[in-house]
Order: sequence, then structure tokens, then C-alpha cells
Amino acid sequence: MHLAELLERRTVPAAGVWFALTRRCPLRCLHCSTDSTATAPEHSPQPFLRLARTFTASDHPEFALFTGGEPLLRPDLVVELAETARAVGTRSYLLTGLFFARRGRIPAAVGRAVRAVDHLAVSVDRFHEREVPRRAVFGVLHRLLAEGRDVSLQIVSHDGDPYLEELTGEVRREFDDRVPMLVGRLAPAGRARQWLPLSRAVPEPPGAADPCSLAAWPVVRFDGVVVACGNQHALDAEHPPAHLCLGDAARDDWTAIRTRTFGSPALRAIRLYGPCHLATRHGGDAVPGDCCATCLRLPPSTGAAEAARPTTAALEHAVADLRAKAGATAFLRPHAIPRYAPLATLGHPDA
Repeated sequence: MHLAELLERRTVPAAGVWFALTRRCPLRCLHCSTDSTATAPEHSPQPFLRLARTFTASDHPEFALFTGGEPLLRPDLVVELAETARAVGTRSYLLTGLFFARRGRIPAAVGRAVRAVDHLAVSVDRFHEREVPRRAVFGVLHRLLAEGRDVSLQIVSHDGDPYLEELTGEVRREFDDRVPMLVGRLAPAGRARQWLPLSRAVPEPPGAADPCSLAAWPVVRFDGVVVACGNQHALDAEHPPAHLCLGDAARDDWTAIRTRTFGSPALRAIRLYGPCHLATRHGGDAVPGDCCATCLRLPPSTGAAEAARPTTAALEHAVADLRAKAGATAFLRPHAIPRYAPLATLGHPDA
């Protein structure tokens, strides 16, 4: 499974579901958005397994994505989830910091998990390199490529950082353009909030319609609560905003989660107009220049008026059609560093 296949469907509601399997991680990367530690509380695997077991051949997400923390600290859980998903037609993706590469080998249990998923994404950037040497990561990637595995790199920094040009150039030479790269922007979240200047954040348009394409894939939090996007506050809050809550994996099945993702008036309006526009239009508590923070403050009644309009469904279909035709690179440009967006298609047969 190529990275571009996943990105091409990223804006389709419920085409994918994220499983945040753990807050634990043996690495101490300074930019960690979840502020994960080696001793963070660990939750039961049962909510994740229960939800995955409700996928059916006729009703399942196209993709199941595993993240953390470091999801490979729970290798048996990854294997069971990936195999359960594959049995009904769901493909899997896992994002890892490749902590084990420091020792020059792949532990047996981790190896089974790596080979159980359909795509392995590896975080590599100046912060990860202080924890896991680049050459060690490259060694593991060469081994997996030789086995025919699909892999990619996830890199974050700020636009204009010369490190990005150096790293992406070396990756292209090292792997002969066979390894796609998703090059994203650093965000002031988790540990990065302590040192990353807010000026590095990308400003949002003041009140103009700016559809949110990220409130589309549910995220199963570390504790099993299901929210509508990966905003860190929504993942961390004891009581996430009501309009971003989709249920609980301990009691709700996939059909219920999918139905709420598609049908929530608030989420439909957020995906169509964006939270900043909605707050401006309805007199909401907008946070200047920060549509994600504005979204967290929207009232539960958001979207009711928009959903009731007879033209809304047609407009949703038109926007969805435009996004589907635009492809992976177009999806990345507003969410990542635009000039590196084409790197996500490296190695794709149609690239």
C-alpha cells in the first residue's frame, strides 16, 4: 500500500480510523506532540480490539492507522488489530519512531508487527536523529524494502529549514526515489509547545470559508474515547467538546461511529465551511488566526442551520468530487510544506 493511496482518501469521511494505541515511548524527542514518556499510563487493549471486531465485509473503513506514543511497544496488539482488519478488507498503516533500530536488529515480536501491517511510516527528522541515528533507520528501511514491504518517511520542520533539503536529497539518492516522504510543519503541541515560537504556526484566514479536511477520520484515543479529529486538546481533554465526540470504542460499533462521522451537523459544517467561518457567521468565540482552537470552542448546536439547507448535500458532493480529483499532493499542500508535497508520491506507479 503506497502512502499516496491513503492520502488520496484522507478527506473522505470515515474512509479511515486512527487507533492511538499508547502514550508510552522510549524516545524523548523534543517536538513530541503527545509528550509521550516511557512510563505513561497504559490503557486496556480491549476497546481497540472490540471496535476492530465490529468491522464487517460490508461495513468497514478502508484504512486502520496505528499511532502513539510508540505503537510498536504493543506488538501483539498491532498484529491482532491488523489481522482482524485485513480479514474484512481494511488495510493498515503504522507510524513508528523505530526505537529498536539503535540496536541494529529487529526484535522478533516487533518484526511480526511490522510485517503484519500494510504500510510502515517512520519518523525521521532532526529531533528523531538525536535519538535514533539516520544510518540505523536507513538500515532497517533497506531490509524492509528488500522484503517487498511498503514504507515511507514522515519528516517535520519549518519551511526554509536547510535540513529538509539535505535530508530529503539524501533519502532520494539512498533509495533511488523508492521511499515516499510526507514533510509536515512543526506544531506548538506537546513538548514543542515549550519552545516553538507561535509565529512559526501557519496563520488561518480570518473568517473566510476554509473547509476543514481533517475532521473526517475518527480517532480512537488512548482510553477508547472516539473523537472526530487528531487535535491534541481533543485527544487529551477529560471531556472533549461535544461536537467532536463520536462515541466510545468500549460500547459503540463501527457502524455507529461511521454514521456519526457522516451525519453530525457540526462535522458536516466544519468540513464544508471551516470553524473560523462558522464562528464568525454565528458570533462564536473565535481565536484569531487559529481555526483549530476556534473549533474547540464551537457550541454543540453548530451546523444545525447549515445542515438544514436543501443545497448543503449538493455542495458537499461537489466539494468531495473536487477533492477526489485533486489527489494526494493537493491534499498535502495546505497541511504540510507545499514545495515538498510531491515527495509523497515517490515510488508510486503513476507518479
